[in-house]
Order: sequence, then structure tokens, then C-alpha cells
Amino acid sequence: MGKVLIIGCGGVASVAIHKCCQNSEVFEELCIASRTKSKCDALKEKLEGTTKTKITTAQVDADNVDELIALINEVKPDVVLNLALPYQDLTIMDACLATKTHYVDTANYEPEDTAKFEYSWQWAYRERFEKAGITALLGSGFDPGVTSVFSAYALKHEFDEINYIDILDCNGGDHGYPFATNFNPEINIREVSAKGSYWEDGHWVETEPMEIKREYNFEGVGQKDMYLLHHEEIESLALNIPGIKRIRFFMTFGQSYLTHLKCLENVGMTSIEPIMYEGKEIIPLQFLKAVLPDPSSLGPRTKGKTNIGCIFRGKKDGKDKTYYLYNICDHQECYKEVGSQAVAYTTGVPAMIGAMMVMTGKWNKPGVHNMEEFDPDPFMDALNKWGLPWREDRDPVLVD
Repeated sequence: MGKVLIIGCGGVASVAIHKCCQNSEVFEELCIASRTKSKCDALKEKLEGTTKTKITTAQVDADNVDELIALINEVKPDVVLNLALPYQDLTIMDACLATKTHYVDTANYEPEDTAKFEYSWQWAYRERFEKAGITALLGSGFDPGVTSVFSAYALKHEFDEINYIDILDCNGGDHGYPFATNFNPEINIREVSAKGSYWEDGHWVETEPMEIKREYNFEGVGQKDMYLLHHEEIESLALNIPGIKRIRFFMTFGQSYLTHLKCLENVGMTSIEPIMYEGKEIIPLQFLKAVLPDPSSLGPRTKGKTNIGCIFRGKKDGKDKTYYLYNICDHQECYKEVGSQAVAYTTGVPAMIGAMMVMTGKWNKPGVHNMEEFDPDPFMDALNKWGLPWREDRDPVLVD
């Protein structure tokens, strides 16, 4: 079918690359590019002989637009799948524009010097991508990503209008460390330590970090504490789901994680403000990232399950209705299949599916688009086929 260029070679990228290689009828060729080419070469060596997909590797600085353009012109991919850092979204989009190549990512842009993430920077590319005749698919992970597709599916098949969405992200896994993050520590801690917010009656309501706590009994995991966070899919769903009155996002955290995080905050280790140390300027959070366990190393240690989904409330045929769409994923099963824990798996699989949707033309609309703007059915079918089967509950317990 075609060729994909994957930029990045971390935990999520590794999963996406494994899944592309399983799907060799679509991904006939694959180029893995990263700042550290040796990581790409090691993954290529591991996968060769297990797949019909032809794998090549390259070195690239994803902050350098000229390097990216040169690489894209050399590889000539049908789609660029950006699995680098969110700081690099715009440089990769610039390179895709210059080469007229379709673009897919899993997380929205955030500037490196400000703990803030929103879609405005990427939405500003809409007209340029339309004129170039290429598609940019934003947020093809799980949340954002699958949660957005769940919302489109619920609206298409279950509701006349959706009024309330609660997105619940539960990780019931235990890796045995006193403190570690399940994805990039720098991004994870910036996200968790920022102020929370939710969408209600047409405007944002801001909360203090971890101010709003709820408990929920998750199938496959059990009773967990969860906290309201700001999350990017709220921003696009508020625009694209008609009739919406409120959208909230909750994520579970254990007390050990929260206690360690508070201590690190109190001593300044989560700061992104540069400080001088022995004559050199360093950023405390980046130093903390260097001493924490690498998320990609957590796979063999992590036991338990994730449960991520959306609870919808709205109307069908004039009557009130509730509906819950979710996925349960087992950490150890993920490790057996692709050598990863479930947090990376639940992001990497949808990344592959999003690239497949664009490459096969099932999702093809020039411009910059979020996941819920496309027909959800082929993506939902692919989730069942490629390792993230979804479940339904038509009488769920609601979040107060």
C-alpha cells in the first residue's frame, strides 16, 4: 500500500512500529528516524525477519526544519507519523507543508518554555494544509484520540445529542518503583502539576491542580481515586460535538505518586525555569527526567490493567440516555506482544491506526483536523482488530 516515516523511537514509537510491521499489507515500507540513530537500528534489527515490512532508519534532529525536509524528500513517505516530543510538532508540520506530505501526531503542541498546551498553534495551519491538499490528523493516541473517536461514534449511533462527557483514564498498573511516570516524565509532570479545567456552558472553568477528586470503581481494576485535569481533547470536542454542555477529564493517581510529586514540587524539582548549576544553565524538570526510570523500561515490571473510556449523557428520541464506551488493557499482555507496558500500547496502537486511516484514504480531508471530525466506524473496527477492543455499558455509574 505505501510508506510511513515515523519520527521518534521511544516507548510509544516502538509500539506503533511493531503494529505497523504486523500490518505489512498497508505499511509496505517504514523508516524510523530519531536523534539517536542507534535506537532505530536496534529496533530494526529486532523486527527484521518477523515482518514483510521493509524497514530503514535515519538520524534527524526534529527541531531542525531543513533536516526534516531533506529526510522527507529522501524517504518520500505517504504519511509522516510524529511520535517525537510535543515541542516538535510545529517544525514537523512545517516540513510536511514544504514537502506536501500527510501528517499525523498523538499530542498537541506545547512550547518548551511554557507549561501550556492547546490546539491554537496547530489549528493556525488549517488554511495552509488545505491549500497544499494534504491532511494533518491531530491527537491520534488514546486520550486524545480514541476518546475523540468514541465521542463521534456515540453521537453517530447512540444519541441525537450529547450533553455531558466524562473522560475517565485509569491506570491500575504497579511497576514496583516508589515514583516513576508511565510516559515521558517531563510531559507527564508538566501535565499533572498544571491547573485543571473543564468545559461548561460555553466557557472554561479553571481549578487548582488536583483540586477536584472523585472515586470510581473501574471494571478490571477496582476502586480508584481520580482527579480532574485539563486535557486537550476537551478543547476540540467542545467545538465539534453539538449540544454539549459540559466535558470533564479525570485521571487516577495513587497516594505514593501524589506524595512524591508534592515533595518534588516543594523543592523546585518540577520547575521549567532555568537555574545556574556549577556554571551551567539547567532546567530542574529536565534533570529530574534524567534520574527517573525510563518509561520504556517499565514493561517487564508492570502488572495490572488500564481502563480508559467515556461516559456520555444526552438524548435519543427525546428521552434521557447514558452510555459508556471503554477499553481494558493488560500490562503484561502488552509486554508479551510488543515489549511495552499498556500506557505506551494504548497510545501506539491508535497512532498506527490513524496513520492507516490517512494512508488508505478512509480519512482524507485536506486541512488540519481532530479525530472526531471523521467517520468513526472504520477506526472503531480497527481497534477491535489491532489489540484495543472496546466495550459498552448502557447503564453506567455516573460521576457526580
